[in-house]
Amino acid sequence: MALMNTNLIDQLRFNEKGLIPAVTQDWLDGAILMVAWMNKVSIALTIETGEVHYWSRSRNELWHKGETSGNKQILKGIRYDCDADVLLLSIEQIGAGACHTGTRSCFFNSLSNLNNQPSRSLLPPADGCSELFQVIEDRAINPEEGSYTNKLLKGGDNLILKKIGEESAEFVMACKDNNLDSIANETADLIFHIQVALSHHGVKWRDVLKVLDSRKNAPRR
Repeated sequence: MALMNTNLIDQLRFNEKGLIPAVTQDWLDGAILMVAWMNKVSIALTIETGEVHYWSRSRNELWHKGETSGNKQILKGIRYDCDADVLLLSIEQIGAGACHTGTRSCFFNSLSNLNNQPSRSLLPPADGCSELFQVIEDRAINPEEGSYTNKLLKGGDNLILKKIGEESAEFVMACKDNNLDSIANETADLIFHIQVALSHHGVKWRDVLKVLDSRKNAPRR
């Protein structure tokens, strides 16, 4: 998918009502937050203001996301699919969340729970590292007996940093031996222990992702 600019709006394929579906995605971890509709005016306003505007089918009017709730969406990028009939918005969510229920994402229900009470604790799918950090954070808040993560957190820096040293050495050796399976496994182990250290020191994985994002357009050295 290619990045879109205002000159391409007329090339998009809108439906018979002049609308196009827009999937809204977190700019850092890729989590899907919501799906709404846009028209040419809302797309142009979104690009012009840098804040997302949708078209409300129920109210039949432009909808400046977060105008009343404060849960605004800052535009990071817009893409369109190969058929030019669906948009993908990359946004920074401000406030409680994207959903009108107050949750981060509208997608908190699972098909397996349709016959039961919906669980709004279900987090939206994100990249593997972000989901792993969510588990580590949950273990810190809700310890489980026999949990290796809780053992590390209880041991503090003495245990956590010792394990990072061990996993780093094993990663180096796997690279030295050019064992591809071992390299992948040791990388996973190292990332896990680094994330435990981050959690122990109160640093969020999103903070790491923000640093990486800031370096995308850094001058070449």
